[in-house]
Amino acid sequence: MIRSVVRAYAGKCMTLMLAALCLLLSVSGCGKRNAGISDEGAVQVFYLDTDETEIIASDISVISDPANTEAMVSELSVKLSDISGKPGYEAPISGPVKLIDHTINEGLLTLYFDASYYELPATTEILIRAAIVRTFTQIEGIDTVAFLVDGNPLNDAHGDVVGNMSADRFIYNAGREINTYEKVQMTLYFADEAGSSLRPVYRTVVYNSNILMERLVVEQLIAGPKTSAGGPVIAPVINPATGIVNISVRDGICYVNLDASFLTQPYQVTPEVAIYSIVNSLAELPEVSRVQILVNGDSSAEYMDSMSLQTMYARNLDIVVQ
Repeated sequence: MIRSVVRAYAGKCMTLMLAALCLLLSVSGCGKRNAGISDEGAVQVFYLDTDETEIIASDISVISDPANTEAMVSELSVKLSDISGKPGYEAPISGPVKLIDHTINEGLLTLYFDASYYELPATTEILIRAAIVRTFTQIEGIDTVAFLVDGNPLNDAHGDVVGNMSADRFIYNAGREINTYEKVQMTLYFADEAGSSLRPVYRTVVYNSNILMERLVVEQLIAGPKTSAGGPVIAPVINPATGIVNISVRDGICYVNLDASFLTQPYQVTPEVAIYSIVNSLAELPEVSRVQILVNGDSSAEYMDSMSLQTMYARNLDIVVQ
């Protein structure tokens, strides 16, 4: 939108254009006051809703001098743990989220939590992290936030180090905020222990509603099943090195374009199990009736020398066991 305004009105409406740019990039540009701290001493503090599906901003007055970074961090730490008079809200710093200490160094706010932080469900941890980061990065002198848990850098649900976080880490494209994240339960199909059949797995995922649901399904399949004690053995199907080139849906057909890593199968599964893991999982979505898989835009290959990628596959429940 901004680009089109620039092309149409360049040299004529520079003041209005800059104002629009400041509004769009509210967390990262044109000064910290546009990020939430007003001239009247009000600041946006972010909380979770009680369903733990989104974060909610609440305008709160502060008594600290906005220019006093240390005082502001201390005061907002208290605000993030207090939901007095806020029915329907959950405090980000509460329960297993125990803030022990903090340090500030050259724009980096480091927050120290005890080991109970890892008790958080993965589906809500990202929302809690977003609420905390979005709140603190409004403060003058705070550009990024780092989490240390039990003295070590925070790892995400996949075991990767999260690192330093800025507010725009939780924004998807032009100003779409973490508030657009939703929680969904999806049905995914992974291999059984023998690798010859599929088993349904019901997984709850927090996702950004700007992301195509079909892409989310394939990402979850590539990530593989989660380990759990008890119950039937669920095995991964798709090479974890597989990259998604693009995914689109037209006339009920989902076109899944993957990179060449997809053709390398590291697991002991049949070709049918691998293909129908993708097809059956995507066919759970109401807008998908058939699936065509491509490799770097090419459908001429045969998967594991037995299944043509030129075929548009429909759901196959005969290969599924409960």
